Amino acid sequence: MRKLTILMLFLTMGITTAFADKTVKANDPNISFTGRVQRMDDGAVRYDWVGTYVQTIFYGSAITVRIAEEGESYNLVFIDGKPLGKIHFSGKEPHDVVLAKGLSNGNHCLRLQKVTEGEFGRTTIYSFTAKGKGNFKAVKPKERLIEVIGDSYSCGYGAEGTEKSHFELKTENCYKAYECAIARYFDADCVIVAHSGMGMARNYAGKTMKTMTLRYPLLFDDHDSIAYDFKQYRPDLVIINLGTNDFSVNGAPDNYVSNYVRMIKTVRSHYGDVPVLCVTPHSANIFLLAALKELRGQIADMKGVRISEPMPHIVVSGHDIGSDSHPNWRGHQKIAATLIPVVATMTGWEMKDDL
Repeated sequence: MRKLTILMLFLTMGITTAFADKTVKANDPNISFTGRVQRMDDGAVRYDWVGTYVQTIFYGSAITVRIAEEGESYNLVFIDGKPLGKIHFSGKEPHDVVLAKGLSNGNHCLRLQKVTEGEFGRTTIYSFTAKGKGNFKAVKPKERLIEVIGDSYSCGYGAEGTEKSHFELKTENCYKAYECAIARYFDADCVIVAHSGMGMARNYAGKTMKTMTLRYPLLFDDHDSIAYDFKQYRPDLVIINLGTNDFSVNGAPDNYVSNYVRMIKTVRSHYGDVPVLCVTPHSANIFLLAALKELRGQIADMKGVRISEPMPHIVVSGHDIGSDSHPNWRGHQKIAATLIPVVATMTGWEMKDDL
């Protein structure tokens, strides 16, 4: 009888262990990050750039993240490729947030993406906990990777707003911006290095914050001046969309073209002869168009560097405009559609048959 009791105890312990929740630190090899991140000594991972996302495959019926936020951010949660909704993170002290629950017991793929800008918050992820068997495994990166250097257009500023509305953090969503649409079309991963109001040589209305030329080499957008290690990844394409703010509010910087050339050379100094697409913003005024025409001459001898054609009146009032005259998600779809053939030509990536 005693042996039977001991045997039952061991069986019960085995069943409990088999279905126990499992926690892994953020720097576990089965947790992958796409974007610029800082890996901490305690196993945490910290980041602030818009668009950064973390992925993992877990076995269980629910998943929780232990997180802290310096400021606030909005994040999209995807399970098995389907969006569950947007979550608001705030609170400097580490705390647990349930990302998904009530799932069928089995393997599920999680993607958690920050869709708001770094100036509003810096995120620190400490760990993930899966309810059930709790096994984790890594998500295989996509074969293609795009890096985007931009301003509010690339941040998805106002993408979920209305034409008469002004900026609210909750209506910013980079996932609905043109570059993420392009990445989805070509089944590519995407890293976004962007900040609203920033220019190549001059910020919106001449604001004295660091321009994107100064921000681009940094690990964080708005929380430190640590240099970024460009060996973390090598993109297959770099898209640059800067200039709207340089030539805003009667601005016309003398060094826009020279800074642009320097930016391209900086990109290639780290990534080699990667293709670089310089986007002519859909809202480009005559002064920006003139500067880009000058830039075209400056880069004529740079193989694999191309300036896209103007997109006048692509984004129209009453249908395609979100907050503060920025494109909404429909406007971004139009911008993406004009750039997709150019991307295909530059990279050799096949376009879909059903376009």
